[in-house]
Amino acid sequence: MTRRNETLAGGGQTLRRTPRPARKVVALGNLQTPDSLAARMFLLCCDPERGRLGARSKIGKVLRAATLVDLQLAGNVVDEGGRVRVTAVPAPRDVVSAGVLEELRAVGPRRWRHWIDRRGGVTVRRVRDELERARLIKVEPHRILGIIPADRITVRHPLMRRQLLQAAHDTLRASRLVSRVDLRDASIVVLASTADLRTIVSKEQRIRHKDRLAQLAVRVGPVVPALKKAIQQGQSAGG
Repeated sequence: MTRRNETLAGGGQTLRRTPRPARKVVALGNLQTPDSLAARMFLLCCDPERGRLGARSKIGKVLRAATLVDLQLAGNVVDEGGRVRVTAVPAPRDVVSAGVLEELRAVGPRRWRHWIDRRGGVTVRRVRDELERARLIKVEPHRILGIIPADRITVRHPLMRRQLLQAAHDTLRASRLVSRVDLRDASIVVLASTADLRTIVSKEQRIRHKDRLAQLAVRVGPVVPALKKAIQQGQSAGG
């Protein structure tokens, strides 16, 4: 496996990064956990008891942020002076990530928050449709109070969801070096904490692991502060 350069959030400085270990695969019979961070975040944001997505006002921004992290980890995009620059690395196979990459390529370099704020609803629907196609969720139309149209979302494999959650929470263990934890698992807890998604990271966990979350956020990169600003601006506008 080749070694890659990783760009720090603060600017053009780069550091050499050791090769990533093979991605962990959670298998349930013939099923495998989806590879994309956006799909994993969607599953974790599903409320099994209510049959719907939690934090619906934030989920679009979170899935966009997760997709940007995926593209960055794959080498498709890099940070260049606070803006997202597309590289020559071939597009990912994931349909959602490839679609977002095409948006970036068509428009040109913009700040990270610009891409987090764009087309959140479209991204949510695309991730949902891909998960439904993979038979990882079931989507059933229904009406709230018999009037308001909505979708009931059922996670078909609750064990998969629990394993994803456990892997993410394991990155918070003090016994594990911050520099050695899997960046994909770390990205889940960092993005969830940044967006205050309490079905993934509780308020108590955010407080208890505040310093470690900050250290992990540095590793995840420029998407994190951009998501924080996007969430804050959305709350201010809504308030």
